[in-house]
Amino acid sequence: MVLNITHEYWMNLALSEARNAFDDGEVPVGAVVVKAGVLLGKGCNRTKSLADPTAHAEIIAITAACQTLKSERLDDCDIYSTLEPCPMCAGASFWVQLGKIVYGAKDEKRGYSVLSDKIIHPKTKIISGVLAEECGELMKEFFRKKR
Repeated sequence: MVLNITHEYWMNLALSEARNAFDDGEVPVGAVVVKAGVLLGKGCNRTKSLADPTAHAEIIAITAACQTLKSERLDDCDIYSTLEPCPMCAGASFWVQLGKIVYGAKDEKRGYSVLSDKIIHPKTKIISGVLAEECGELMKEFFRKKR
């Protein structure tokens, strides 16, 4: 059964993950992976706590979803990220062949689109700007507190 849940619903779950990162002193990015209205994986940035520069929210959510499905592919899945994926995370989305990437705030400095849109699998659909204001404000608040 496919549930008709809005992009905003899933992005709010990703924002909840981002707030977890914020509370832990991590850059506040959150992500969830869903398939047919079912949550398969979630994650938030853990680069500091895991001492791992690859522990981005999207990577953690993708890994969890792959483990849930016992598959290295997520071609019928969508990822919701509070921030435009970086080139590393976009590359991971290419390899798992995500069906859709939905993100909130644009990352003008480190987002995948700064380098090339070709990092994304040609079959993957992109939707940007979902709850962009809320996602962007959380990032701004985090960096204001750091200064």
